[in-house]
Amino acid sequence: MSDDETRTTHFGFETVPEAEKAGRVHGVFSSVASRYDLMNDAMSLGIHRVWKDAMMDWFAPRPGMHLLDVAGGTGDIAFRFLERVDGDGRATVLDMTEDMLVEGQRRAEATTFADRLDWVVGDAMALPFEANTFDAYTISFGIRNVTRIADALSEAFRVLKPGGRLLVLEFSQMPEPALQWLYDRYSFNVIPPLGQLLAGDRASYQYLVESIRRFPDQETFAGMIRDAGFEQVRYRNFSMGIAALHSGWKL
Repeated sequence: MSDDETRTTHFGFETVPEAEKAGRVHGVFSSVASRYDLMNDAMSLGIHRVWKDAMMDWFAPRPGMHLLDVAGGTGDIAFRFLERVDGDGRATVLDMTEDMLVEGQRRAEATTFADRLDWVVGDAMALPFEANTFDAYTISFGIRNVTRIADALSEAFRVLKPGGRLLVLEFSQMPEPALQWLYDRYSFNVIPPLGQLLAGDRASYQYLVESIRRFPDQETFAGMIRDAGFEQVRYRNFSMGIAALHSGWKL
């Protein structure tokens, strides 16, 4: 039996063979694609939109940049980026779930920058791009779903140009235990039933809540980014640590 067949990972609180996780995650996001932004509203109390705007503020993209937005199927980050670069920039959106990309393309039809967007089905752990291609790499609420996070970070480093920047927005851990306890109560007792009500899909929302709790805390994840080769690694907490934005540079 090969290592790929025996290695395990987490799917929420469940331990599964690594080879199964991608398919399971694909099933979750195929199920919720048309209601993905509604899902993020539920999981973040609607504040994810503010966090994404703050992500762009720290990013401060420049005209002429080419962005790779991974796990970005609905286009939220790519659209914000293109609005900021004032007509002079390009975004490539990569997602493993075609249904998410279809939803993003549908949304892009209502914008003035649809011709500056590329949509690619692909795996964050094996990006289908040459090395030193992109000026920036973003991933928003997606990296915790990757089977091997370290591999995804290594791929991000590979495809960025020297001087390129990584930005990762993800649900995280609140440093105050009492607040974390309260947020956990909300997450586990409200979000899955809400998923059943809004999307007829409790199981997908249950997985997403569990995946947040399995994700490394801010300092641990910052260490993983450094291990992938990035320098000047920093992070900012949003909403007292419900989410965190990590930044690193390929120097």
